[in-house]
Amino acid sequence: MTMGQQKIIGKSLLRGAIGAGMVLSLVLVSGCNRVKNNRTKSEFAFDGIEFKASAKKAEGEDRTHFVSVVRKATQSLDGAKEAGRHAGTRYCIEQYGTSKIDWVNGPDQENSALTLDDETLIMEGYCKP
Repeated sequence: MTMGQQKIIGKSLLRGAIGAGMVLSLVLVSGCNRVKNNRTKSEFAFDGIEFKASAKKAEGEDRTHFVSVVRKATQSLDGAKEAGRHAGTRYCIEQYGTSKIDWVNGPDQENSALTLDDETLIMEGYCKP
């Protein structure tokens, strides 16, 4: 085999390896994207139901005081309480880097003591920075 033939074979092998690497990368990226999308899709599923839950600063100056709202909570009050807990925990982590909460009206209460506005569960608490 001549030197020229060796260079051509070497370049062909290199191109083949690069092409195979690119295909493998695309497969891995699309696989990770599917896992990520599935995880995001069921992120707020509690008691088998996906709830729309959010938490934001309560009225006033104190950012540690927040309100957690869960829509369509009457589908499952236990699931809605956990969705509200998750939203509150997420709020406190984003604001203060801690998941510690003092609940005023929270997920550990009996269902009969919860604050409901139509089908919306409203909970409130204070982040413990």
